[in-house]
Amino acid sequence: MQATLISILGLALLGALHAQNSIPVQADFQQDKLAGRWYSIGLASNSNWFKDKKHLMKMCTTDIAVTADGNMEVTSTYPKGDQCEKRNSLYIRTEQPGRFSYTSPRWGSKHDIRVVETNYDEYALVATQISKSTGSSNMVLLYSRTKELAPQRLERFMQFSQEQGLKDEEILILPQTDKCMADAA
Repeated sequence: MQATLISILGLALLGALHAQNSIPVQADFQQDKLAGRWYSIGLASNSNWFKDKKHLMKMCTTDIAVTADGNMEVTSTYPKGDQCEKRNSLYIRTEQPGRFSYTSPRWGSKHDIRVVETNYDEYALVATQISKSTGSSNMVLLYSRTKELAPQRLERFMQFSQEQGLKDEEILILPQTDKCMADAA
């Protein structure tokens, strides 16, 4: 019985590791082309914070700058109540172009971030696997250079999110807002 349980746990771990490595990264990723202003159009996640806050979320801006050492400085500005809140993150590049790591100083969670696909001037699809002491979760973001995006891009985001095991109720096209858009630079 114990050997069976260990075997099942081992297979589950191998499956999780395989899933983590099966997330693609943009071929011939060109980091400099990703820099600039993006709008968050879609967000999907199976994390508890997303489930709790989903009804409050709105579109936000994300500004990406490439640092001298090849990392990415990511600044997101989003509406929170009556204010605009900024969150700065430093994505550390890995040996694989288009793949980054980030450790949250606030929560201690480790993020494996992958630019799955982008054409640089219209949209970017980004997948993140988050690991912390209480468990792991997945997140998929859809960015756009404008506040609106072609329906086929929205459909691709939803399809990719489902491929990552996310359910329909865990996928959100963020409501548009003008709040925090002008002063986000």
